[in-house]
Amino acid sequence: MPQMTERPPVISSASDVEILPLVVQRRVDDRGGIMVIDLAAPDGAALPAFTAGAHVDLHVEDPATGLHLVRQYSLCGDPADRSRYRLGILDAPQSRGGSRALHRLARPGAVLRVGKPRNLFPLYAGARRSVLVGGGIGVTPLLAMAHVLQAQGGEFALHYCARAQDRTAFLEEIAEAPYRDRVHLHFDDAQPFLATRDLPPAAPDTHLYTCGPSGFMDWVTAQAAACRYGAAQLHREDFNAEVDTTGAAFEVVAARSGVTVGVPAGVTIAAALREAGVAVNLSCESGVCGTCLVDVLEGVPDHRDSFLTPEERSAGDQILICCSRARSATLVLDI
Repeated sequence: MPQMTERPPVISSASDVEILPLVVQRRVDDRGGIMVIDLAAPDGAALPAFTAGAHVDLHVEDPATGLHLVRQYSLCGDPADRSRYRLGILDAPQSRGGSRALHRLARPGAVLRVGKPRNLFPLYAGARRSVLVGGGIGVTPLLAMAHVLQAQGGEFALHYCARAQDRTAFLEEIAEAPYRDRVHLHFDDAQPFLATRDLPPAAPDTHLYTCGPSGFMDWVTAQAAACRYGAAQLHREDFNAEVDTTGAAFEVVAARSGVTVGVPAGVTIAAALREAGVAVNLSCESGVCGTCLVDVLEGVPDHRDSFLTPEERSAGDQILICCSRARSATLVLDI
């Protein structure tokens, strides 16, 4: 009797708006619980272009839990290569389930639903010198930046910080990269990163980019500030932002639902609407994934998200209701 081949799982989305169905072309289980996957179009077509620092949303329907999740992962490949998107995903036991599900489901041949790239962490165009400081899995967007800066002939250094060498992913990839001579490895047990030694002197055209756990980024930016780096020269990316619900109370009118609710301090718009029986789409609940994006019909939003671009914020016609609030006494939303 012939052996049956298990069908690769399809990791799907509740909505296919701006979603690409991509195939897991390659998977490497690297050190430190990090899975590196290459995603490609099923027909081999070129993927939408992205710039260094960009991320994508992965839409995951986990058959084991029945939950639909949206999670953000930085693109760590060379932006000049449009044949694939490369992601590094940490298997985080303390996560909300997205990374664990992906580690279980994202094997070669599986189809993932992937949002088109967005960039909230771009390289500064006017920089003469760039310093990239990554902590653990936070190195991923910096690898893409290193590719671009190397191709441009820019002056830069990549400082990669990890606990120990035997728990550090991407080492083989870095050893073969064209920018390998610009990389400095720092391990907690051997030559950790030290700003006074490892950062170049502060200058208006020197920019520092950091990504990693929030505490790590706080530490790096504090060290840089102590070395007289100004706020305009410091750039960071954080997919786990704290939700700030402080501020005056206001009123929200859910126009399509015919419901009006008060939103006091300490409560999100989403929570107030759900309490009143209005169906609300939520995923990250920290203003980074865009799942709860709603059109604003009247009123002035107080944007507190990390999803909308500055131009989209200025337009004032959309709001992420999991975290943002109102500058006006009333917001009328299309929900």
